[in-house]
Amino acid sequence: MTEQKPLKVVVATRLYVPEVGAAAFRLKALVDGLVEQGAEVTVLTTKLPAGSPVFKPSYKLKRWPVLRDAGGYVRGYVQYLSFDIPAFFRLLGTPADVVVSEPPPTTGVVVALSSLIRRRPYVYYAADIWSEALSAMDVSPIVKKVLGAVEGFVLRRAAQVIAVSEPVAEQVAKFGVPASRIAVAGNGVDTNIFTPIGERAAAAAPYFIYTGTMSEWQGADIFIKALVLVRKQFPDVDIRFFGQGTDEDHLKDTANELVPGGVHFGGVVAPAEAAQWIRGAAGALVSIKPGQGYDFAKPTKIYAAAGCGVPVVFAGQGAGAEIVEEGGLGIAAGYDPQGVAAAMIELLSSTSSALDQQRRVDWVMENASLAAAGRKAAAVVIGTDV
Repeated sequence: MTEQKPLKVVVATRLYVPEVGAAAFRLKALVDGLVEQGAEVTVLTTKLPAGSPVFKPSYKLKRWPVLRDAGGYVRGYVQYLSFDIPAFFRLLGTPADVVVSEPPPTTGVVVALSSLIRRRPYVYYAADIWSEALSAMDVSPIVKKVLGAVEGFVLRRAAQVIAVSEPVAEQVAKFGVPASRIAVAGNGVDTNIFTPIGERAAAAAPYFIYTGTMSEWQGADIFIKALVLVRKQFPDVDIRFFGQGTDEDHLKDTANELVPGGVHFGGVVAPAEAAQWIRGAAGALVSIKPGQGYDFAKPTKIYAAAGCGVPVVFAGQGAGAEIVEEGGLGIAAGYDPQGVAAAMIELLSSTSSALDQQRRVDWVMENASLAAAGRKAAAVVIGTDV
């Protein structure tokens, strides 16, 4: 009997661990699932910034120099293309049975074209829909139309599209992708890190925490505006931001104008450090600006906070608000400073019981385990016709 050869899978991504980011963690969970299920994996990604921790996995990990912005991130279309163009030739020279692509859509095009030349299928891992995200930005309609066309091309040509949630799957279907080629794997956080058990960050004053990406469509300045009202009752409370994004400078300017000294920006930190700050917070802040075409998003910030047992204040509407309300994970406050301030004051005025904390943790274990999502995604890749 001939022994079956392992499936050769190549994952193309501009961001991979040990860099910090939801995409990096999600793809590592996918790769872990692939390796666990017997695949032979090669990850094509970017060279790490200086000073990054060492990461040496059991599978092949090939890095290539890339342009980074002033903050050291691969962010912006020039930076994306500095990864995508070499990636095209790297993919042509790398044997694979199936290729996995992560956004942005420019990377998807590179994977689609190289896969066409090499006559092999690819899977697109849709964490979000980029053309929808542009609705929140001051971008030319022509740019939006072009990006929508590019994204549609990538999605329709994929052998399978893995969506992180049902709402994302619905957005994918709008591009004409048949339901038979869309699989929902879910999303989540590392439940070994985001747990109530562990150290808590020491702070001189009570604080709320915002972790992760800061972009226009999230509209996190709503929390800074609310803080002005909250401080009328709790004058020493602060907000601590950890992460990065295109809206960071705007948030800093807003903070300096409205509550000087009351908002702190800690940059990108490792998940374990983020968990320490979350555990010590009065609440975690999560927002999606309504009416920007992004109400379907389910930010992993919600899962990280709930995994640590900490209540969430969600500013916005749609899928994120539903998760917070239905899961009993905190307060869905709408998107206005008064409503958000009232939610923050409510959390400051009360103490979560141990039972409430455990309910949040249990919900995450049952519904938002990143390892479980990675295994589901891996099963989709392995089941792709080659």
